[in-house]
Amino acid sequence: MSSFPSSPTITEIEFLKKRSREFLEEYEDALRGGRYSLAVFFLEQALQLYLKARLLEEGASYPRTHNIRALIRLLARVKDDNKLLELLDKYSLELSTLEDAYITVRCFFKEFSRNDAIKLKSIVEKVLEIV
Repeated sequence: MSSFPSSPTITEIEFLKKRSREFLEEYEDALRGGRYSLAVFFLEQALQLYLKARLLEEGASYPRTHNIRALIRLLARVKDDNKLLELLDKYSLELSTLEDAYITVRCFFKEFSRNDAIKLKSIVEKVLEIV
């Protein structure tokens, strides 16, 4: 984040949201192309960046992490939002799988199926609806 000022600006927030949307578009392209593992990776990136943008919008900074569950917990605390915590509780395993995709897709032999990608997209959509 060194290219942005030390305090969040609308520019940084909009950049993160734009990049999040671009990763969701890449998800769709990868899904159509049968590149399911990359589709899951793109979902993780999209959600991670969107959560960071929302934290900035709420006046909070975000940690340098790709841990989606930690970002959701932080956002829930900042917003005092129990719905986010309930969502986290309900989909903890799926969100953990999404977090793992950040590393496993890039560095290890881990393949996701079309069904995996579609199911994880539905979880991402549920999180995006609430945040």
